[in-house]
Amino acid sequence: MKKSVWIIIGIIVLAGVAGAFYWKNNTSVNNDGKYDSFAQCLTEKGVKMYGAWWCSHCQNQKKAFGSSWKYATYVECSTPDGNSQLPVCKDAGIEGYPTWDFGGGVRLSGEVSFDELSQRSGCPLLS
Repeated sequence: MKKSVWIIIGIIVLAGVAGAFYWKNNTSVNNDGKYDSFAQCLTEKGVKMYGAWWCSHCQNQKKAFGSSWKYATYVECSTPDGNSQLPVCKDAGIEGYPTWDFGGGVRLSGEVSFDELSQRSGCPLLS
């Protein structure tokens, strides 16, 4: 085969690999709404997650919910430039991210398992 054919085949293979990589990293494992009722229950019970857009632990919590995250109550604490905390979080006394607030002064900091969220909130975790 000619060199130009091999180049075209190489480009096609690279494009396929890049497309597969993009798809894998931009689709959620739990994007089927599996946790919709759980996230809705957390919101109904007044449970909130305070976080920052740049926080990797916050991103992990959001990804765990998959598409169901849209039903959870999330409070963004970071300014757009990432250099300061918004007043809503300063006023709430948020010191780290993520912080889960269950009301009544009950808070958990860091990544929290679904089992722990379920126990603290009383929301059933259906799987």
